[in-house]
Amino acid sequence: MVRELLQEAAWGQVSKRSVVERLVEVLRSRLVYPLDRILEQEAPETLCVPSGSRIKLQYFPDPSHPPVLAVRMQELFGLEKTPCLASGRVNVLLHLLGPNFRPVQVTQDLESFWSNTYPQVRKELRAQYPKHSWPEDPRRAEAVRGIKRR
Repeated sequence: MVRELLQEAAWGQVSKRSVVERLVEVLRSRLVYPLDRILEQEAPETLCVPSGSRIKLQYFPDPSHPPVLAVRMQELFGLEKTPCLASGRVNVLLHLLGPNFRPVQVTQDLESFWSNTYPQVRKELRAQYPKHSWPEDPRRAEAVRGIKRR
């Protein structure tokens, strides 16, 4: 069975990475209804953030490592709590990125970040990136994808 799945995934592929990506597709195609729906509901490939973007989640083989969502901070404005998966049993590990797409903070507690750390981060990054949105209360602000429009 495993050999058949690998052969099907490798057919026509030229790199190891493309075989792995294709293997995921092959395995998903073998799930019967409603298991395919449950998998997508409990462990989605992407999460929709308040800005409307669908951001890809990164999963790890080690079950003790939570899924990671690397997203620009401005796209999470308006979100009060950390997103959860598996019917609320698993908090996503957020890699909050600055406008330059570099990590500014890593957290599983977005509520605490907004209250305690964000004011300092806002102060530092606002000087570097004045065209970007830096509201005083990010929980009530509108999420944005890019720079502020005039």
